[in-house]
Amino acid sequence: MESIVPIKGKVKFVITLDSGVWIFDDRKIDLSTFFDEGSIIKDELEEYTKAVSKHWSREIQEGATYPPTLKTEKKYEKEKVLTGSFAIPFSPFLKNAEPLESASKIVVETETGEYSYGLHEANDWLLGFSKDGKPLKEDGPIHIIFKDGSNKEDPIKHVKAFRLE
Repeated sequence: MESIVPIKGKVKFVITLDSGVWIFDDRKIDLSTFFDEGSIIKDELEEYTKAVSKHWSREIQEGATYPPTLKTEKKYEKEKVLTGSFAIPFSPFLKNAEPLESASKIVVETETGEYSYGLHEANDWLLGFSKDGKPLKEDGPIHIIFKDGSNKEDPIKHVKAFRLE
């Protein structure tokens, strides 16, 4: 199974997606909580600002040494990565490919056929890449899950490429 999935067709830049590295990406979304929390994707700058503020407050209150709770938090995060199910938003990748103005639809090429959608619909996709801490080797390398959760139990599987037309 090939783990590289291209975005091709009517784009300024052909982009290749490698789901094997997304586990290290800060944009990853925990699927076990995403649909329960109302599908809120957080603003990266806002999240960064909050994290820095929290760290700064901790240093002021407790000093620059790291308390035992920080070690526990790191262990919890590592455990979550090893056992969790994750996805990443598709829209940043589509934006980086820079669709041409003549592109109006996106075709998802899979092992079992093709699925065609309006280009604007692709901004509401999540690309699932991990289930229970394991890459999607059997029916992957990625799954397409709609942000509204309408296909979360039966996502589009066996994705091989995205073609803009």
